[in-house]
Amino acid sequence: MFPSLFALAAASALLVPQGDATQVVVVRGDKVFTMAGAPITDGAVLVKAGKIEKVAPAAELTVPPGAQVLRAAVVMPGLIDAHSTVGLSGLLNIPHDQDQLERSAAMQPELRAIDAFNPRDELVGWLRGLGVTTAHTGHAPGALVSGQTCVVKLRGRTVDTDVVVPFAMVACTLGDSGRAGAGKSPGTRAKSVAMLRELLQRTREYVAKRSKDAAAPVDLGLDAMAKVLAGDVPLLVTAHRSNDILSALRVAQEFSIRVVLDGAAESYLVLPEIRAAKVPVLPHPTMARTTGEMENGTMELPRLLLDAQVPFALQSGFEGYVPKTRVVLFEAGVAVGHGLPADAALRALTIDAATLLGVDARLGSLEAGKDADLAMFDGDPLEYTTHCTGVVIDGVPFVGTPR
Repeated sequence: MFPSLFALAAASALLVPQGDATQVVVVRGDKVFTMAGAPITDGAVLVKAGKIEKVAPAAELTVPPGAQVLRAAVVMPGLIDAHSTVGLSGLLNIPHDQDQLERSAAMQPELRAIDAFNPRDELVGWLRGLGVTTAHTGHAPGALVSGQTCVVKLRGRTVDTDVVVPFAMVACTLGDSGRAGAGKSPGTRAKSVAMLRELLQRTREYVAKRSKDAAAPVDLGLDAMAKVLAGDVPLLVTAHRSNDILSALRVAQEFSIRVVLDGAAESYLVLPEIRAAKVPVLPHPTMARTTGEMENGTMELPRLLLDAQVPFALQSGFEGYVPKTRVVLFEAGVAVGHGLPADAALRALTIDAATLLGVDARLGSLEAGKDADLAMFDGDPLEYTTHCTGVVIDGVPFVGTPR
């Protein structure tokens, strides 16, 4: 049963900030998963000025005078949701807080996620209360090119202060859900791919023209696609059928662009091709409804990707029904229940997600110099009876009482 809106609002207030990034914090854990080496039994993390200063056994770490000390059974890097629409698809599920998809045109790469992200939406706080400290979020599947994505901390201030990567990817959909319908383009798979290829070709011509004439008119959509063409940002392609996945790989090869596959329900049918193309995958949420073009989906997909040595990270994806978001921690638990090793699941929530998103220099592991983003639990994070007892984001503790 889905939680009520009131229950979600209460949960979002469960973890409250205590102090600011200037304070010194020591987080002790019976077990500390650094994701940069073996777990540390009875470990501690020293945080100063929003950064991790030291990670060591507690016996080797001196607690500075006046430091705030937090304790938990398990301490690990803050969880990273590798693909979400949280902050755009709001809690209320009414038109004024549903900014994840603009249906007025088939291709709108100029739409910026940072212009729509609401850091104070209750769902942002709710996910933070479940250990998620960073999300790759933005425009949803459902249009051929729906807009941009961003990587943002779930600290709940403003998007300008919380954003990590303002322009992370351009979201694209190949397959049934990307068709316009009602006689509008694209109406078929061939038309979808043709329109995408045409957009990339127009971008090539636009870049060439602008390189010769800096005074040439600016096109915001083509400017965005120019970053895809240059390899600065990937094309995030939602595709579930194996033939749509192969179309995405074909376009990527033709235009020498980076692609990240999203959903990829039938990717297990073309794993050799995906691996050869060196394309990472964000497997569809295990709790997604396997109907329509996802009818051949499997909850074993994360394990199959791991076995095939295809890079992947876990995501909550877009949820059309209330509460408008899934929880990536729960997705990991279900994936483990269907064969994914626990250590691989924890990596997919942390360092592997950070690497895929290109933010591993700052996030994803507990190492000196990295952002002080941590999650604390009163037991095994992958057990459904475990509670998140607090998080630290940029050195600021958010703590509360387990429900």
